[in-house]
Amino acid sequence: MAETHSTIQEIDPVWNRVTDEAREAVAIEPLLGGLVHGCILHHNSLEKALAYRMAQKLASGEMSEQLLREIADEAYRSDPELGLSARADIVAVYERDPACHRFIQPLLYFKGFQAIQAYRVANWLWRQERFDLAYLVQMRVSEQFGIDIHPAARVGKGIMIDHAHSIVIGETAVVGDNVSMLHSVTLGGTGKEDDDRHPKIGDGVLIGAGAKVLGNINVGHCSRIAAGSVVLHDVPPNTTVAGVPAKVVGEAGCSQPSVTMDQLLSAPT
Repeated sequence: MAETHSTIQEIDPVWNRVTDEAREAVAIEPLLGGLVHGCILHHNSLEKALAYRMAQKLASGEMSEQLLREIADEAYRSDPELGLSARADIVAVYERDPACHRFIQPLLYFKGFQAIQAYRVANWLWRQERFDLAYLVQMRVSEQFGIDIHPAARVGKGIMIDHAHSIVIGETAVVGDNVSMLHSVTLGGTGKEDDDRHPKIGDGVLIGAGAKVLGNINVGHCSRIAAGSVVLHDVPPNTTVAGVPAKVVGEAGCSQPSVTMDQLLSAPT
């Protein structure tokens, strides 16, 4: 097992690119040497770097950096999917966010990426029935990043949250793979019901800024939700919805809306 793990690290293209970019960043701006070495170059894997960064950002008088780092290290050791998802998230941000020019940017600077990785650790804790620790991580993510993701929510890989301010994802929400969303998106309930009450977002969906998707509804694969929309009913696959309340206004416009990030509605004919 140790030999296999070593081989994986040697052929890890995402981590190799992160470390190459980190060395280049220090050469260009030596004043960032402490940050870049502490967050990246002192570690031998992306998982170790992620655990360090999460602990550094979320530590408080209620939970020390050392304890948070140990919790995250345990999560990454126990569930390799966490590291694989993080790699997919880095690539997703790099490919879809025009402000992202290097793989190191999400890891060092982007709170959307950092919040998703902390959520993944909280979700691992939740699945281990360590509920109070999971709630603690959720609370600190909300306090530090302004992003509130319930640890029981299920979020896929290849997620890009641009700007990421005021994101809310409820307890029974499900987010598929390769989803992109912008700031102020809510995946919420519609009242005080205590059962399956949050949206199910399919793969490849693009959710525009300020959109509210409410209730136990399904948003079909590769659909687009226009900015500012309030979605209260199921959305068919490969369509665009807009308005308050949202209605179907056309097709999605392409096969992968979350990748192209085209948020413009076609002009009426």
